[in-house]
Amino acid sequence: MRLTCMFSFILLFGAAGLVHFYFCLAHLLFHLHSTDRRQSSVMFVMKEHQQKGEEINSMRLHKRRRRFVIKKSPILISMNSSALSLPTLKSEDRNNNKWKSLYQIQRERKRIMRETCSKYKSNNRRIITPYHVSRIFVEDKYRVLYCEVPKAGCSNWKRVLMVLNGLASSTKDIQHNTVHYGNYLKKLDGFDRKGIYHRLNTYTKMLFIREPFEKLVSAFRDKFEHPNNYYHPVFGKAIISRYRANATKEALRTGSGVKFKEFIQYLLDVHRPVGMDIHWDHVNRLCSPCLIDYDFVGKFESMEEDANFFLHLIGAPQNLTFPKFKDRHSNDERTTTKITQQYFAQLSPSQRQRSYDFYYMDYLMFNYSKPFEDLY
Repeated sequence: MRLTCMFSFILLFGAAGLVHFYFCLAHLLFHLHSTDRRQSSVMFVMKEHQQKGEEINSMRLHKRRRRFVIKKSPILISMNSSALSLPTLKSEDRNNNKWKSLYQIQRERKRIMRETCSKYKSNNRRIITPYHVSRIFVEDKYRVLYCEVPKAGCSNWKRVLMVLNGLASSTKDIQHNTVHYGNYLKKLDGFDRKGIYHRLNTYTKMLFIREPFEKLVSAFRDKFEHPNNYYHPVFGKAIISRYRANATKEALRTGSGVKFKEFIQYLLDVHRPVGMDIHWDHVNRLCSPCLIDYDFVGKFESMEEDANFFLHLIGAPQNLTFPKFKDRHSNDERTTTKITQQYFAQLSPSQRQRSYDFYYMDYLMFNYSKPFEDLY
C-alpha cells in the first residue's frame, strides 16, 4: 500500500513537471517568435528607409550631375550640311563674263575645300559647338556670317559689316579701335542654340584667307616690330627667355626685339612657353571649314575683286566698296611675297620645312602653292 502511494506520487510529480516544462517551452517559443517579428519589422523598416534614402541620394546625385553636365558641356548642334550654297547670279549678270568668271572661281575653291575635308577629315560627327563659331561675326540685315581671319583684311571687313548694319555711313569714318574694341558687331556664339542653328543654315557664310607664310610674317611685323603693350610682355618675354642665349636684362624685362628666327622656334615648339594666338593660328582651326559649309571663300591676294563680288552677290548698296586703306603702321610697306621670302631666308631649310608642315592643311585646303622649291 505504501509502495503504491509512493509510485502514484512520483507519477503525479513527473506529470506536473512535464506540464510546467511544456508551458515554459511554449512561453519561450512565443517570446522568441515575437522578438523575431519585431526584429524583422525593424529590419524591414530600416531597409525601406535605406532604399528610400538611396533613391533620394541617387536622385540628388543625378540632378547635381545633370546640372554639372548642362553647365560644363557645350551646346551641341548637329549640322549635316548647309541649306545654302553660293548665291546664284542674277539673270542680268549671267552674260557678264567678269561675274561668270568669279563665280566659277568660287565653285572651284569650294570644291577643293570640300575634297580636302573629305580626304583628311572625318565627317562622321558633324557637330558644331559655340567654340567653333566664336570667331564668326553676324550681320542680320543682309544675313551675313563672316569668320574673322586676322591679317587677311579683317579690320576692313568689320568696317564693311558695320556700314551694312547701319552703324556708320562710310568705312572711312570708323577708327581702328572702334572696329576691334567697340563691340558693335555681334558674334554667333552669343546666340542661343536655336539662333546659332538658324543663322548657320540660312545666312551667307564667308571667310577670307591669305597665303600662310605671308600671313605669318605680317603678324610678326605687326606685333613684334612695333611697340605693343600686350605681345611684348606676354609673348616677347617668354620667347626671349626660352630661345635667346645670353639675353640682356633689358630684353628679358621688356620682351621687345624678338627676332623672326626666335619667333619660329616658339611656333614649332610642342612645349611652347606661352600658348597659341589667333594671329598665327591655322585657318582650319579658327573657322572650322570642314564643319561649317562656307558659301564664299575669298583670298587676300585678290581682295578687291573678291570682296566687291561678294557685296554684289548679297545685294549691298552700290556705293559700298571694300576699303583699300591700311590703318595700322600705314607708312610701312605691306607684307608681300618678296618681303616674306626675305624673312624666311633667315631660317634653316629644316625650319622652313617644319613651318610648311605646320600650315600644310591651310596650304592644301585653300590651294596655295609651295612657297619654296626645296619644300616637299
